[in-house]
Amino acid sequence: MVELTLPKNSKVSKGKTWDKPKGVENLREFKVYRWNPDDGRTPRIDTYFVDTDDCGPMILDGLIWIKNKVDPTLTFRRSCREGICGSCAMNINGINHLACTSGMDEVTGPVTLYPLPHMPVVKDLVPDLTNFYAQLRSVEPWLKTVTPTPQREWRQSHEDRVKLDGLYECILCACCQTSCPSYWWNSDRYLGPAVLLQAYRWIHDSRDESTGERLDDLEDPFRLYRCHTIMNCANACPKGLNPAKAIAEIKKLMVERQI
Repeated sequence: MVELTLPKNSKVSKGKTWDKPKGVENLREFKVYRWNPDDGRTPRIDTYFVDTDDCGPMILDGLIWIKNKVDPTLTFRRSCREGICGSCAMNINGINHLACTSGMDEVTGPVTLYPLPHMPVVKDLVPDLTNFYAQLRSVEPWLKTVTPTPQREWRQSHEDRVKLDGLYECILCACCQTSCPSYWWNSDRYLGPAVLLQAYRWIHDSRDESTGERLDDLEDPFRLYRCHTIMNCANACPKGLNPAKAIAEIKKLMVERQI
């Protein structure tokens, strides 16, 4: 007989259902993942009811309303509220997205919120992105040159600059990274779509002079080649980018330099 043991805190239980606001006509139900490492309890799903006449239209507005009006212990990240910083990335009704650019009217039924999949959880909706940022740093996402630094700037033609469209816009929210099954299974070795998108952004930059070194660093069965182009990353990206295409371009460069 085979016995399978789930990792600690994998089983999510039913949590508290908070009272509905009295005298309110337009309510929206929120089901939110809650976990506090300090109280010794397993994760749970708490249910809240948001007065949509008293807050903004976005899911992040609903979370802020809950924190301010109902439960100040609810923990989540937020910053710009404009889809620029990527702080409020979470799993919204089964899809990774930004809470600040996701409208409550875009969701049918209760708004169900979990932290980004497969990441250790710091608390509630806050994932631990330590490994993600370490992987990002490993690809050295900055301009690397060997020629003397110019007095003003590294020049780039308009045509070469246009080639970076669809690459530089990444906000490192990790929505694509945590929607990738290959990353779930090999996150200790596979760099993942977001990091490889950033790697290609600098490989493809005409001003960078370390293309060979960058490709050498990626030549590994796990760092690059775990991508199977299932396109979850492109579907999840809130900026409409296509990390799978960037990964395919890196693979093409790997082949071309062998010919």
